[in-house]
Amino acid sequence: MAKRKAPGTTGKGKFYRIEVRPKSDFKVFRIQDVGRKGGLERLAGKRASGSWDTVSWLVSKDDAHTERGKLVIDDKKARTALKQIRGPIVHVKGDVFRAHPARNIPEREKPTLAMRRAQKANIKKAQKARRKK
Repeated sequence: MAKRKAPGTTGKGKFYRIEVRPKSDFKVFRIQDVGRKGGLERLAGKRASGSWDTVSWLVSKDDAHTERGKLVIDDKKARTALKQIRGPIVHVKGDVFRAHPARNIPEREKPTLAMRRAQKANIKKAQKARRKK
């Protein structure tokens, strides 16, 4: 009996997968459409700590192609959304590619100063809205 092949390894799917973080870091996953339906999708993962982050990007094969082992993204909007990827997009196997996230802040260093500042601003905004009622 033949073993089941992992998704994306055969090269017959509708999407190219660009992995930016290891799947093992996450407990729960959710797919989100970015822009029009079926074009670019974000696979978000929830860590044990409760924070969400991008695990991988799924780019439609209609919007991208491969040239000499490299992924070339044709769609202008998909290219701008993928500015979050730093460095080369390297081919792994089948439709699977690997890249680095633009910024990778370790969980132990969170919340960052910017995150705390934004949280404080949001709390003040909510308090102000409650006072108006």
